[in-house]
Amino acid sequence: MRWCYWNYLVTLAIVLVTFCGCAKPATIPPSPSPEQQTIIKLPEPRYDSDVSIEQSLLKRRSVRSYTGESVTLQEVSQLLWAAQGITDPRGFRTAPSAGALYPLEVYMVAGDVQDLTPGVYKYEPEEHQLIGVIDGDRRAELADAALAQSWVKEGASAFVFTAVYERTTRKYGDRGIRYVHIEVGHAAQNLCLQAAAMGLGAVTVGAFHDEQVAELLNLPRDEQPLYIIPVGRK
Repeated sequence: MRWCYWNYLVTLAIVLVTFCGCAKPATIPPSPSPEQQTIIKLPEPRYDSDVSIEQSLLKRRSVRSYTGESVTLQEVSQLLWAAQGITDPRGFRTAPSAGALYPLEVYMVAGDVQDLTPGVYKYEPEEHQLIGVIDGDRRAELADAALAQSWVKEGASAFVFTAVYERTTRKYGDRGIRYVHIEVGHAAQNLCLQAAAMGLGAVTVGAFHDEQVAELLNLPRDEQPLYIIPVGRK
């Protein structure tokens, strides 16, 4: 009799979940296989400009309001290069890294980028290219994960820095965690200063649900999100 009552309760719970709208939300579709991945070769970045580093420092501000206009693929190329681009034949990058171990990865949640289909892309510094991860404009979902900060979805794109801590901690132990956090600060400032030099607005966002962002970007288990930076025209 007790077993029948328990069976009844389980059945009732299933029915309630099915009809009350409490079912598990749809998951992000899996990443495409390597042969199905979209590869976007980025334009060559500029290595000089009429804007001095002093002017970029002077102009840099946290900008949370954007015009809604699109950015160009050339501008995206410049921002990604500033963040993690290769600057030396030995593989050294724009931002310093403890032991040159480079634990950071950069993703772009693209919405309004000219000549680029909305979606989530991963930056590959070695080839200076983007690899498609997930199709579709995910800025609103990223904003939800970032405690409903509206500027995350209102920028033309949002850049997300992640880290594979093991790349650094396997050499430096727990001290390596600090080194990773120092490094993401370097890379994020590079991106923000580059945005300022190009007349774009950017803001750094550290408040978000880690698990939600990781699921949205379909991150590997050993990769953790650290920083979100929306960028748009101001």
